Amino acid sequence: MGSLFTTLTEAVAGAPPVAISAAFAWGVLSVLLSPCHLASIPLIIGFIGRQGTTTTRRAFVLALLFAAGILVTIGAVGGITAGLGRMLGDLGANVTYVVAVIFFIIGLHFLGVIPMPFPQSGNKVPAKRGAVAAFTLGIIFGIAVGPCTFAFMAPMLGVTLSVGASNIPYAMLLLGIYGIGHAAVIVAAGTFTEMVQKYLHWSSSSRGVTILRKVCGVLIILAGIYLIWQT
Repeated sequence: MGSLFTTLTEAVAGAPPVAISAAFAWGVLSVLLSPCHLASIPLIIGFIGRQGTTTTRRAFVLALLFAAGILVTIGAVGGITAGLGRMLGDLGANVTYVVAVIFFIIGLHFLGVIPMPFPQSGNKVPAKRGAVAAFTLGIIFGIAVGPCTFAFMAPMLGVTLSVGASNIPYAMLLLGIYGIGHAAVIVAAGTFTEMVQKYLHWSSSSRGVTILRKVCGVLIILAGIYLIWQT
């Protein structure tokens, strides 16, 4: 694993075509290899599963908004903590505990233990509300994984800051490509969920969807426990 990170770090510092590809790969791996960010997968899958019957396009949009919420928050948290002279992304233990509680609530909702105002099939709720909820959920998740995000991004940030000393637009491009790679995994997971539901003819009340939501609920609760454990 260490050799992989070393190779990617060197690649990001290489020629532009190689560096751009490496930045995208780093973004993808930042989700797949991070215990913190892996929780985003069951979170968006469970959220889209709660929407009931929907289209592939809408699933894509909801997943994209969720990922955008994460990226916007990561940028904001990074800027705020850097301005305060703290470690990038570190908002303190109290904020982590609050977010962990939110994860527990969402997980229990997916398990059917408590109700929450997520739009579901048959509810007369404007489609806009699902979009707002997806973006808000991404913001909450972005706050939760702040310290983990910047710990994982440290080598990438080091390279881009070095490059930025002489070419700021190029450094911003590399960070943007990293963000696209990070978001791509989440968006793909959310879109794929809807495609599987459609292929298997699942509705919001199908046994398969119910099982999927419960599995996601358990994983989200475990993610909340992980946040507390690492604090």
